[in-house]
Amino acid sequence: MEGWIDAHQHFWRYDAAQFEWIEQGSILARDHDPADLRVHLDAAGIVHSIAVQARQTEEETRWLLDLAAASPWIAGVIGWIDLRAGDVAARIEEWSRQVRLIGFRHVVQDEPDPRFLLDPAFQRGVRAVLERGLTYDLLVRAPQLEHVPAFLDAVGIRAGTAGAIVVDHGAKPAIAKGEWEPWAGRIAAVARAYPVYCKLSGLVTEADPAIWREDEIAPYMAHLLDCFGPERLIYGSDWPVCGLAAPYARVLALVERLLAPLGPVERAAIMGGNARRAYARIEAQADGETVQ
Repeated sequence: MEGWIDAHQHFWRYDAAQFEWIEQGSILARDHDPADLRVHLDAAGIVHSIAVQARQTEEETRWLLDLAAASPWIAGVIGWIDLRAGDVAARIEEWSRQVRLIGFRHVVQDEPDPRFLLDPAFQRGVRAVLERGLTYDLLVRAPQLEHVPAFLDAVGIRAGTAGAIVVDHGAKPAIAKGEWEPWAGRIAAVARAYPVYCKLSGLVTEADPAIWREDEIAPYMAHLLDCFGPERLIYGSDWPVCGLAAPYARVLALVERLLAPLGPVERAAIMGGNARRAYARIEAQADGETVQ
């Protein structure tokens, strides 16, 4: 599989009761389907995307997989299951038979317990994801970075681990408040000590969506590039959520300006190659392998 990949986007059939986090009347409060995204990808020259869960239900995971089966350019699905369930290993094994299922995510950022990442049951579930060779997307806000090293130690992420961990949205620094530390130091420490990937995504909506400036967000993007390097940074648009702050083309242009000083190999890695490495099942599909 070649070409650029948008490694973080969402689809949904809007229902106010199911999407309480969406403000009624906003641009997000409607259906968002593959045909809507395809217009933006075609304009940008992006070949594939990765669909990421937006609701914590297995029903949505099945629906996303159906979309991916009908639209082969959706390279994979990051779904949801209850990672704290007693039978989580068996559930992961069952789901892993779906070839387009490339990983799981839990919305840790919304958990009321600030120590949620230290829950042994949750850690056991993430270990089971990694042991099956799947990827876990880690969605946390900047304050939760405090517990990420202990979490990564507990799940056993290290060089050679079967699955990978990808930090979503740069761990969501509070750009609108001008926060730099402790986010900058903590994300640097994680990048230095653990072989995790990080998505260059979701930052425009961490600034003030109405008045953000490129020079306000650029230092955060540059810091992530410095920390993870072109070998572990992954482009994602966070469409359609990014639309609260900027159209797709502007989000992509912001990333392209950051990457302009890099060589073509490094840019290609961030814009697709690293996603194929982090989500190893994508390459298995491209190579025609059968997932057992």
